Amino acid sequence: MKKKLVSTLLAAALAASLLSGCGEVNAPESGTAAATGEEATAEGGEASAAEGEGEAEAEAVTTVGPDSGTHMEMWSFVEAHNTFYAQMLEKWNEENPDRQIQITFTTYPYSDMHQKLIMSLQAGTGAPALCDVEMGQVPNVYEGVDQWLYPLDESMAPYAADMLQSRLDAYKGADGKQYGAPFHVGATVMYWNMAELEKYGITQADVDAVETWDDYTALGKKYIETRGEEGKYFTCVDTAGTDWLWIAMAEYGEDWTGGFDGEANVEIDSVKKMLNMQVEWLNDGIAEVSPDGHIDLEAGFQNILDKNVVCFPKAMWYMSRFKNYMPEEKGNWYITKCPVFEAGQKCSVGIGGTGTVVTQQAPDTALAADFLCYAKMSPEGEKLIWEDLGFDVCNTSLWSDEAFAHDESNYYNTFFRNYPYDVLNSIKDQIGTVMTVSISPTINEQVCNTTLNQILEEGVSVDDALAEAQEAVELEQ
Repeated sequence: MKKKLVSTLLAAALAASLLSGCGEVNAPESGTAAATGEEATAEGGEASAAEGEGEAEAEAVTTVGPDSGTHMEMWSFVEAHNTFYAQMLEKWNEENPDRQIQITFTTYPYSDMHQKLIMSLQAGTGAPALCDVEMGQVPNVYEGVDQWLYPLDESMAPYAADMLQSRLDAYKGADGKQYGAPFHVGATVMYWNMAELEKYGITQADVDAVETWDDYTALGKKYIETRGEEGKYFTCVDTAGTDWLWIAMAEYGEDWTGGFDGEANVEIDSVKKMLNMQVEWLNDGIAEVSPDGHIDLEAGFQNILDKNVVCFPKAMWYMSRFKNYMPEEKGNWYITKCPVFEAGQKCSVGIGGTGTVVTQQAPDTALAADFLCYAKMSPEGEKLIWEDLGFDVCNTSLWSDEAFAHDESNYYNTFFRNYPYDVLNSIKDQIGTVMTVSISPTINEQVCNTTLNQILEEGVSVDDALAEAQEAVELEQ
């Protein structure tokens, strides 16, 4: 059983490291091995898990709060998350003198932490009161929702009306209860390097006129013809990430996982349409395959800095990459909604993320849940998430708040010619959901390790590659 668990974690960690989102994880949701921050902390994770089942080694430990408070443990795989929680704990203790909390925050490597969490949940001892769970690991942690985790529904009630429902849904269990508190929407938008596009006669009005993928393709051809330079492309497609496919599924309202109760099916029309379109882009020289397979890796950041690509879709948490990896890009970029295949379709999907859980091993589950929801869902918490972490927060009441959304002192706003939250507010009702369920790691591993390379690198037909992927997935259903 233990070996099976480690194997599962290895596969999930690998899938997570290959996804955006992933993001996060959707890796590192969702994220990638090279990046840091919310969606990308799988670095070293595979090796760590492969080393066996020894004690995970903490990277950072901090205790905050009075000794007289209820003591709890909290784990994360991102130190910046624990720094955020610590700040929110200080605010909580100031506002709740009769409900004081002391928390020891521990940061572990990505795979070590998830492995340690699941083993302690299975054992019924040793789990923290609160723990970050990356989106790709949610199916593993939710296996024992009714015995392992404490539902957040009651504690989040004061904030629920303002939270984006589609994002909350992504962290619900099969029983319909809320077990994870999200950091962000992870709404997918289109990033445009306007400073570079303008050099070749493409204006902001041209970009604003793009409504469909046909419009997008036409603008890409215009850019490539005007530029006429070898090695320069309009966009790039990924062999190690599924963001483009998630967008297509959201636009058509499809989901290759089948949800909690359905059968997985990767041979769906939306995925075929997107992949066939990408093959045409590659053939026409509009797109290249992302260096190292993904734009959310160091090679991808350098590709952007070298002006080899000028636009791409990515979740809004990608804004943090500009701060961390491309600070010289201030003022160059513009954000719009993503094109759609057909008018009237949804134009975005939530990708990646971290759902924070309260375990049943917490010394005071209700207190832990109240603090967690205050930290991640209250206006105070959401403001700190935007200021410190640069995420698109889930509290929709803030999206149109001038002081919040148009804050000129916010570092992330300085990279863009428009306000990111204006775009987010404009697509508020157009953000779809693709479920992350128990079969998701299998699908992601197959698609990112094999299928996308077959189609985009080796010339295998979309139909044949997806048929092979479906056979592989069905073996695990």
